[in-house]
Amino acid sequence: MSKVSDLADQWLRLDKDPATRAEIQSLLAQNNLDELEHRLSTRLTFGTAGLRAQMGAGFARLNSLTIIQTSQGLAEYLLSAQPNAAAHGIVVGHDARHNSEHFADLAAAVFESKGIVVHWYEDIVHTPLVPFAVKTLQAAAGIMITASHNPARDNGYKVYGSNGCQINSPEDTNIAASILLNLEPQTWTSQANSLRRPVLTAMQSQYMQCLGQLPHLPEAGDRSVRFVYTPMHGVGLRYMISAVEMIGIKSGMTVVDQQAQPDPDFPTVKYPNPEEKGALDLAMSTADEKSLSLIMANDPDADRFAVAEKVTDVWHQFTGDQVGVLLAYWTFSSISSQLTTDDIMLTTAVSSQMLSYMAEAEGFKVRETLTGFKWLGNVAQDLKEQGRRVHFAYEEALGYMFPSIVSDKDGILASVMFLSACSTWGSPWAQLQKLYEKYGYFETTNTYWRSPNTQKTQSVFEAVRNLEQPFPSHVGYRKVTRWRDLTNGYDSATEQNIPDLPTSAATQMITCWLDGSDSDDGIRFTFRASGTEPKIKLYLECRSKHQDSAHKGAVEALQYLRQTWFHDSSLKIEDRFADA
Repeated sequence: MSKVSDLADQWLRLDKDPATRAEIQSLLAQNNLDELEHRLSTRLTFGTAGLRAQMGAGFARLNSLTIIQTSQGLAEYLLSAQPNAAAHGIVVGHDARHNSEHFADLAAAVFESKGIVVHWYEDIVHTPLVPFAVKTLQAAAGIMITASHNPARDNGYKVYGSNGCQINSPEDTNIAASILLNLEPQTWTSQANSLRRPVLTAMQSQYMQCLGQLPHLPEAGDRSVRFVYTPMHGVGLRYMISAVEMIGIKSGMTVVDQQAQPDPDFPTVKYPNPEEKGALDLAMSTADEKSLSLIMANDPDADRFAVAEKVTDVWHQFTGDQVGVLLAYWTFSSISSQLTTDDIMLTTAVSSQMLSYMAEAEGFKVRETLTGFKWLGNVAQDLKEQGRRVHFAYEEALGYMFPSIVSDKDGILASVMFLSACSTWGSPWAQLQKLYEKYGYFETTNTYWRSPNTQKTQSVFEAVRNLEQPFPSHVGYRKVTRWRDLTNGYDSATEQNIPDLPTSAATQMITCWLDGSDSDDGIRFTFRASGTEPKIKLYLECRSKHQDSAHKGAVEALQYLRQTWFHDSSLKIEDRFADA
């Protein structure tokens, strides 16, 4: 009891928020030692994603105190790392989740107390407006209070560097160290001589002007696109309305009324994530009522973008890879007459290889990065500094980036570009089939297993590594043609077997290439341990000249891996494959 009691006393000494103080006091009165230890004995870990966690009292949750402590550490880091940080300032934005505005206000108060100018979004914004403002205003950093598409109980603290990209290592570890040196709260309120500069109107206006200058937008009078839109109870509607007004097709948009306005409880969906099964059910019902065949959706902070289309009375929800290659092709078509070897698009090591095949056929370059826009954004910046032109980047988890405007995924910007493409193509599903005919069929089968703990996850990876040395020669009847292990730093296809992507012994990630069969051109799959959840994620793809054989190859490979590599009874595959 003494350790828990000491931690509780420490919490009550530091915390000035009546609600979270009452939570800890109630747990003490109940003598709920297990819950107290769970909340107080560990601290939230600050990483490249900043913070994202359940809200509530305790050092292990997101609350007023942990927001203040994080902001103090970030402020001191910026002041020491950037000589002009105070004058350049920091952008602060928030979404419509529970406590988001309050947390943003607390963070801004901390920055003001340190003499740092705050470029303040005085109302809810979609997440990409923060990195947009960082770049436009040449700010020292930016933070966004959001948990994106997480459940309603969660919130987060997302940090952008002075280049407008999500922070990456080692910046995250330096900020984490600074936080631990600044745990004593210095302020809980805004200063009288406020350093806040409202920027909402100016940034929204400049952002929309940038969207209006994008290539390949439809001219006034071009074919209208009729579609259903849902912001998934988030912040996207006002930005989507401005965007479709700008390109002249507002009359074609029907909004899902039940999900139109921000609601932090997300009452109509189990998870406010367009990827999740059932998330687009209301949008599909609305489309059926209005006899519309196209749906577009954003997640609650509108940095992700999803599409579904009804074809011959069947709804097809596009994968992130399918939307990605469609946007890539549309982008390519706008620059094809001026292509040089300096023109590049980016994707990640777990996304489809279709973009690479397209690039090879059409004469532009593709660069792969590790997963996440902390990599895509920063690599795009590095390439730009080398004189290269990065036009587009995407990852399979519904994220799409046009770095000339925002160095992060942007669901509104992606929506505008996709609508522009549809004004020319008509049916995006039909256009996708044309691309398959041209570049080959790519069948992706992505799934995950829930793991009971990190020890089990690690043992699964080690068991695979120990099948053969230096790597398995076959997966079923297929020969392994390449093996890349970014944990151990090994790649069978490179000189001296050194991978061309960053490695880390702290993560688990293996990619395997398999030869083709009589009916397909081969398979690539990656499996990795999630950095935020107790999951082993699998990204598997088969390429063929024929759709049926691509599907067959992917299904067979998944079945083999389930039965041999991931057969441990403690691993639970996601629900949609549970009975397969």
